[in-house]
Amino acid sequence: MFIRPTAALAAFLLVSAAPLAEAAEKPTDPQIAHIAYTAGTIDIEAAKLAIKKSKTKEVVDFAKDMERDHEAVNKQALDLVKKLKVKPEDNATSQALTKAAEEERAKLAKLTGAAFDKAYIENEVAYHKQVDDALETLLIPSASNAELKSLLETGLKIFQGHEQHAEHVAGSLK
Repeated sequence: MFIRPTAALAAFLLVSAAPLAEAAEKPTDPQIAHIAYTAGTIDIEAAKLAIKKSKTKEVVDFAKDMERDHEAVNKQALDLVKKLKVKPEDNATSQALTKAAEEERAKLAKLTGAAFDKAYIENEVAYHKQVDDALETLLIPSASNAELKSLLETGLKIFQGHEQHAEHVAGSLK
């Protein structure tokens, strides 16, 4: 989840805008599965970095929650795609998310102390807003399989809670 609000959001929206503009090009279920799994993996990697680097209890506790929750949702997603015999399909959105996350992770890795905590939590707020919006406006409406749609809707509720939690932690760091 190391996507800086501007760079990551721009990358995601650039890639996602085309499917939104033309319904015929909406992402397929295998693409949606890959995007959702990729987004979860990005936040797991961000959380692991925060657990390793932060000395602030509230930040570490938040990161542990992110790691636990996103690993659980990703496991459910993998179980579902196996059950449905669907192979997640790499796509431009997943690739853009991964590239932006790698760039942000490199920036965060150079920070320490309060500067790291602030940048990590601000990024978590922005990332969850971005993912929640993508789930609501693109991924859930585009999903054709009822079980996939249900998993995405459950994920949305969890991730909206993460967004609020990140905002709370951000407020406590000021």
